[in-house]
Amino acid sequence: MTPDWEEFDLDDRLIAVLRDAQLNKPAKVQQQSIPAALDGRDLLVSAPTGTGKTLAFLLPALQHLLDFPRQQPGPARILVLAPTRELAEQIHQQAQQFESKTGLSSVVVTGGINYGSQLSLLEKTHDILVATPGRLMDLLEAEQYNLEGIEWLIIDEADRMLDMGFAATVKEMALQARHRQQSLLLSATLNSSGVIKFSRELLTEPEYIDVQPPKRERGKIVQWVHLADTDEHKRQLLMSTLKEHPGRQFVFVRTRERVELIANFLRSQFGTGRKIVTLRGDMPQSDRQRIMNELKQTTDITLVATDIAARGLDVDDITVVVNYDLPKQADVYLHRIGRTARGGQKGIAISLVEAHDALLLGRIERYLDAKLDRRTIQGLKPQYKFPSTEKARSKKKDKKKKDAKKKDTKKKSR
Repeated sequence: MTPDWEEFDLDDRLIAVLRDAQLNKPAKVQQQSIPAALDGRDLLVSAPTGTGKTLAFLLPALQHLLDFPRQQPGPARILVLAPTRELAEQIHQQAQQFESKTGLSSVVVTGGINYGSQLSLLEKTHDILVATPGRLMDLLEAEQYNLEGIEWLIIDEADRMLDMGFAATVKEMALQARHRQQSLLLSATLNSSGVIKFSRELLTEPEYIDVQPPKRERGKIVQWVHLADTDEHKRQLLMSTLKEHPGRQFVFVRTRERVELIANFLRSQFGTGRKIVTLRGDMPQSDRQRIMNELKQTTDITLVATDIAARGLDVDDITVVVNYDLPKQADVYLHRIGRTARGGQKGIAISLVEAHDALLLGRIERYLDAKLDRRTIQGLKPQYKFPSTEKARSKKKDKKKKDAKKKDTKKKSR
């Protein structure tokens, strides 16, 4: 039976905010993480995207601040590091929901926003700082901020931090936050040996929490593949797919150049009948924020994006995620499709795959430990044989195996 919020000894003010947001029961990751964090343990948490990780660390952090009120004005006591601007902004927005009832304030610091406005906020007393590593490091190096007063260090999406090359920066911040009492590291996956090594350098005797979605939620994202002969065939499959699944749609491509290419193609096809927007890593923060607002306010909208949007975008009711280009890393596939089926809803993820990406498809299927369905659309069936998704063994390995077999045969014949 799912416990109530009251069973975690959370402050009534925190529970009131949760109830107002129609969050009546804690999610699985929250059930396991909150008590352990409140016991003062360092945590290493692995849970899929969309399972409630943000509240799993925010609630115990807020409870800590309420249990031990600050004695004097000053900078943040809780530092939350996030790999992307979008994720940092969303964590900040969730923290802000508790401000009116608790008086605990949050400040967000990311790239793409001018230093002046951020510095003026940092000069005021604030309790929680949510930041991307690059911009915060700039402020630390310029001696415009310090981490002496940090009591909790929280690192969200640690696997993405490593992918983006932030390991050294985060370690330096951990050193500067040397008076901290507790550290929490969260990741969608711990399959990478790098994440485990990273956690050993930052955490002290952590409690390991591995949360998989409950059985009733497994498979809530229906996934399949359409095989494409050519890029033209692929575009026809894309149009058919988007028309078949109206609503909010995400289309992922591999490069910035292809974002505009595919977005312009969709605009030419849909005309004014559908809003087409784009998101890339090189966009100014103001443009990103505008796109996020449009996504949340518009139902008939298609976002074409690079993997910058695969993490941290919390937008409700995404009908379908289309992988126009497969990602090169298998775990990124999971983050992409995790944009749909949020909050217990069902979702659809469709990949359009040409022959030259057969090995990438094989890599993803091995990572998932499942073969994705191959489906066809009437009138758009592929004409050519699709290559094997199995990785070809090298000739050198084959030769070694043959030589070993010959030696074994000779021994048996003696």
